[in-house]
Amino acid sequence: MGRILAIDYGSKRTGIAVTDPSQIIAGGLQTVRTVDLMAFLKQYTTQENVDRIIIGMPKTMRGTLSENAGRIISFIQKFRNEFPSIPIEEYDERFTSVLAHRTMLDSGISKKHRQDKALVDEISATIILQSYMERKKNLK
Repeated sequence: MGRILAIDYGSKRTGIAVTDPSQIIAGGLQTVRTVDLMAFLKQYTTQENVDRIIIGMPKTMRGTLSENAGRIISFIQKFRNEFPSIPIEEYDERFTSVLAHRTMLDSGISKKHRQDKALVDEISATIILQSYMERKKNLK
């Protein structure tokens, strides 16, 4: 069994989270510059067995795609061309940034660290992955 990797795609930075090989625990991996994302994925997938990618798809409160969705759709097409054997799934990412900030507040992280946008992106990716795993578990 391989890992599941989650992506919180942004125009400048992309948060990445990953499961353990047994797909039980989700944890933040890191944040990379979006321009370096494909190179990061190439390197990571040569070192680790990745079963699938979950990518946050931003939607409005009405359920329509938000501004950033076009960039994400373009990335998904490039990803599928580069990694045809790794499935990629979209996951509704509404409120993940809000939840990430709440998580940081609740955990007692200092104000200085809460302003670290890279950390927010990594936590958002972790929330996307954890939510995906919980939904998958509940559907069984």
